[in-house]
Amino acid sequence: MQHRSVRDKEQAYKDLVRGRKRGFVAFVLRMLLRLASLPYSLVVRIRNLTFDLGLRKPFRSAVPVISIGNVTVGGTGKTPIVEMIARWCRKEELRVTILSRGYGASDGPNDEALLLEENLPDVPHLQGAKRAELAKIAVEELESEVLILDDGMQHRQLARDVEISLIDATDPFGGGWLLPGGLLREPTSSLRRANVIVITRINAVLPEVVAPIQSRLKRIAPQTPIITTKFVPTQFLREGEPAIPVAELRGKRVVSFCGIGNPDSFEKMIESLGANVADRRTFPDHYSYERKDVVDLAAWIRQSAPDVVLTTQKDAVKLRLSSIGDVPLWALRIETVIEQGESILDELLREGLSTRGHSAR
Repeated sequence: MQHRSVRDKEQAYKDLVRGRKRGFVAFVLRMLLRLASLPYSLVVRIRNLTFDLGLRKPFRSAVPVISIGNVTVGGTGKTPIVEMIARWCRKEELRVTILSRGYGASDGPNDEALLLEENLPDVPHLQGAKRAELAKIAVEELESEVLILDDGMQHRQLARDVEISLIDATDPFGGGWLLPGGLLREPTSSLRRANVIVITRINAVLPEVVAPIQSRLKRIAPQTPIITTKFVPTQFLREGEPAIPVAELRGKRVVSFCGIGNPDSFEKMIESLGANVADRRTFPDHYSYERKDVVDLAAWIRQSAPDVVLTTQKDAVKLRLSSIGDVPLWALRIETVIEQGESILDELLREGLSTRGHSAR
């Protein structure tokens, strides 16, 4: 299948740049990719310098902007963090709109927009490449009081009042090299622009792994506070039926599939719930499922004979199926839990809004 070859190539590339592939050929390829990182790095640094020196002026919205982004390629958990920040704004009775690029979208909202629409029905979500224009629409037509810029760290054309940068505990620094020699979108020194660094998925690694990440971040950005978070499974969703508790999964024979940036984190979460995982499939991030994919999945499921099929909520909102074949399809819903630093984030958000005259209530 085409999607398998795409995913296999993605994984092979990641294994190569992370140094997991050994041998002379792998070494030579890795060195060539790192050489190719140099011109990319130069372009990124020059671009950032033009903004830092004021040679390029970002558009400043009439209302505060909260940017949520990261310095690496792949899934760092932006969507659940965006949801958490949007819920904070709604709790403070602020009208908030989410602005995003809309990666993977063709005819309509992408998977992240569909997911956020399902979990945050009272929060508008605008997608498009020109987010400064989206900001004007959000303020003038939707009367928004706060804007959340999703995946905004590299989108410096829109000024922000609060910069939140995410670091995934399972792969914090992307191999240490910029694209294509590593998985960094820009140098780790860019983290100094952030008002706060949020380490995600700390429950997906051993406790002794987190401390070195924090130490390195403190060396990179000594003045920037660090918050630690984890993503916790809260319930299972099935199209057209009430949600059920995650405890229902224990002991069941399951197969799973997903098309997200960090599929391993999803599999580990399933295993932590006590399921008997018979098989798994992965698709490229933002994958658009077609009828032939569902037919192929149904044949695969019949061979595995599971009690239930599991996927992510991000995948389920695109499929809108209650079953595949004769087997129930459950989607795992997760929420963000702040382990350390909740008061830091709360204070930071309130300060960021108050500087523009939009104090939280």
